[in-house]
Amino acid sequence: MMPWDAPAPEKAGRPSAFGLLPEDLKALGCPNDPAHLFSLLQRPWTWAEGAPKLGKENRAFLESVADLSLPGIEESSESSDGARKLALKLSDGRRIETVHMPRAVKNARVTMCISSQVGCAMGCTFCATGAMGIQRNLSAGEIVGQVLSVMSSLGPGTSSRLTLVFMGMGEPLHNLDHVHRAIRVLTNASGLCIPARRITVSTAGLVSGIEKLARLKPRPLLALSLNASNDADRSRTMPLNRFWNLEKLRAALDTWHLRSNEKFTFEYVLLAGENDTDEDADRLVAWLGTLHRGHNLNLIPMNEHAASEFRQPVEARIQAFSDRLKSYGCFVTVRRSRGRDVNAACGQLVK
Repeated sequence: MMPWDAPAPEKAGRPSAFGLLPEDLKALGCPNDPAHLFSLLQRPWTWAEGAPKLGKENRAFLESVADLSLPGIEESSESSDGARKLALKLSDGRRIETVHMPRAVKNARVTMCISSQVGCAMGCTFCATGAMGIQRNLSAGEIVGQVLSVMSSLGPGTSSRLTLVFMGMGEPLHNLDHVHRAIRVLTNASGLCIPARRITVSTAGLVSGIEKLARLKPRPLLALSLNASNDADRSRTMPLNRFWNLEKLRAALDTWHLRSNEKFTFEYVLLAGENDTDEDADRLVAWLGTLHRGHNLNLIPMNEHAASEFRQPVEARIQAFSDRLKSYGCFVTVRRSRGRDVNAACGQLVK
């Protein structure tokens, strides 16, 4: 059994109240309207002032069946670009990192990069989180709890201005049951009511998880971390590829059955001298096939850190790689990761 096939350790103890849906509250014997109690639990602005007024009966019920503690913000590091990296302490003392990224647009919005595991089992050699190994999965309540905790501290004041990306610590599809339950909670009309189209799940290429998530509802958007154009290179930097290679990965995308106006996002971390040649660009387009047009291809210059010897390419090579892809008609963005100066960028999260 490969490490990503083995189930990650779970948190022991009572479930988090923040991962319970109205139907769960009803099944547990909620003494009052379960949808109303659910809506109280999912209001981050009330948690900023301490526990909301749940009512004596509701509070006693919740305390008897669930854990009412939210992940607490222990550290906060602000980047020069406005992003903020947050270290959150879980109820068992373990810590995760979340990144809060305000966007200066007409109607101010926030993208929140959230974690799904403590550590990661994928072992990608360019990623600091992979160097941790896997410690345990986050429960659905802990995933939702980090969103509520950060919103209550930093905003936004309304979920209509929030976008969520599962691009923090962990491989989300290695923890799919908890991740999808969290998505069900986050999209519930009685709670934050975040549309599934504003939630993106990023995977290193867990084929079995892609195929399962394709059939689930509500279904978020999918981002795929490719990072190489052939199996030899990808297996060297992403051990997962030795089990689920590029051919299997491409076939899995065909099970997704895209909705109208839905797009894949392909992420490609550029590593100097490793995957950044014109030939790599040509092979990447060949692998994408019909998907090379109309979908988002994000080039991410390597965000350097002490756990990896890889470095980002020089600017001229980044531009040449991007131009080569654009010559084929690819929609390409060179993603200048936010928060690099506080180690909050893609591939730098570690606790």
